[in-house]
Amino acid sequence: MTGRTTGRADANRRRIMDIALAELLRDADASMDQIARAAGVVRRTVYGHFPSRDALVAALVDDAAESVAAAQAEALHDVADPAEALARSMLAVWNIADGYRLLLSLAQRSVTMEGIHQRLEPVRHECTAMLQRGLDEGRFTSPLPALALAYVREQLFFGVLQAVNDGVVPPDEGGRAAAVTALTAAGVPAAEATELVARLPQP
Repeated sequence: MTGRTTGRADANRRRIMDIALAELLRDADASMDQIARAAGVVRRTVYGHFPSRDALVAALVDDAAESVAAAQAEALHDVADPAEALARSMLAVWNIADGYRLLLSLAQRSVTMEGIHQRLEPVRHECTAMLQRGLDEGRFTSPLPALALAYVREQLFFGVLQAVNDGVVPPDEGGRAAAVTALTAAGVPAAEATELVARLPQP
């Protein structure tokens, strides 16, 4: 396969994924036929890239996990205060994940939460290092080790996403709510956590 052909195939795959995400967020039960029609291609073309609907959803989750990892890495770059780093990472990750949040319930049917957690391992590893630094410097206080705190952060993030999906938390408050909650879970006083998050720009 030539480079030009490979590039065209990659571009077609990317376009199908972008359209599939939009269709699935609009209608969680969208079929491969619907996605093909929305993409302006025949069903065979979609199946040529993704052998099943579950494979397509898994690819979208992979894409989301990569975007989350990139957003967190950028947010943590050159931030000295671990508390500010935690808040910035939560806001940056929320900014990415918010576009995928309705995909979460859909992904649980095909990818499983275990699969989602596996995809987030690089994010968790980086977060653990940041939390450990905060514990070592006394910025965070917790009876839990850093890795356990990283799991807590991950679960509360999913919890706030679900709360937004269920209408319990307004969408425009989700990122800051998740950031403040992560800070308080790490032992930062609530008033300080709220003030810190309030002065940070929303990504």
